[in-house]
Amino acid sequence: MKWLLSMFALAGAAGASAQPTGREPYHLISDSVVPNHGPDGNSVFLDAPEGLILIDTGRHPEHRDRLLSFARARGRPVAAIVNTHWHLDHTTGNGDIRAAYPHAPVYASEAIERALTGFLARSRASTQRALDVGQVPEANRAEVARAFAAMDNAAALRATRPVTASGEMRIAGRRLRVNLARFAATEGDVWLYDPATRVAIVGDLVVAPVPFIDTTCAEGWRRALGEIAATPFTTLIPGHGAPMSRADFTAWRAAFDAFVDCGQSDRPRADCVTGWRRAAARFIPAGGEAMIDGLAGYYIDSRLRATPEERYRYCEDRAG
Repeated sequence: MKWLLSMFALAGAAGASAQPTGREPYHLISDSVVPNHGPDGNSVFLDAPEGLILIDTGRHPEHRDRLLSFARARGRPVAAIVNTHWHLDHTTGNGDIRAAYPHAPVYASEAIERALTGFLARSRASTQRALDVGQVPEANRAEVARAFAAMDNAAALRATRPVTASGEMRIAGRRLRVNLARFAATEGDVWLYDPATRVAIVGDLVVAPVPFIDTTCAEGWRRALGEIAATPFTTLIPGHGAPMSRADFTAWRAAFDAFVDCGQSDRPRADCVTGWRRAAARFIPAGGEAMIDGLAGYYIDSRLRATPEERYRYCEDRAG
């Protein structure tokens, strides 16, 4: 299972998406998770004068098909793609969506560059070794091949319009506040705020059912959550899980802070996992407790209690 954690340790809670109406402030194509497979992150459509803005493109062909079906049902082109971060459960679909809509620019940070030579390269090598010795089940091989193909087609993962600073931006004719959080959940997390609807779309800066700390600088992540808290949103769309109210976000943030504090302390590991399960209970789907125990424990051991060099690998003063 180590290859699966290395390559696909990102998990999310499944949910249904609404039928298109053309009048909603956003349209959510919800994340999905299948046991022993990598998940898809949430994808969000926004209407814009020039077409549809698509935030994050998922991983699997089934998720891609849901995205394309929605655009076709609306009869509007995907006029722009925004990637909140480079994790493959949010970006693998880029190539497919751009094949269907070749004029759609990609707005994203430039963090993919270091990821391609760092985390993704290491994960690919680890997964290839598992393939070579027959440790990857046959049922997972198509998924692995799709991930490798996404890495090989790195041009589809790269921004055509890089986000290098926070500020107002016009995307497909719609004005949004585009924010860049550096060295947070990843080296560069992009999150959006629409003042007209008071909706924030934040990617994996907020995520259920457990924080994904694979490529994280915990201190930078805390700063980003403070910036989100200072934004007057009423609805927040996380990278995985259901939309949140401000009260939900406040509860999630408190649970996150407590989990990181405990994970970086000398308290028993089991106490930290139990603390997360209790504080974040509203964000954990029924029956997901065993998965939470495994993932939370894994992140405590591999990230929060790693050597200083590893712990700060993805922070600004130690990234490399």
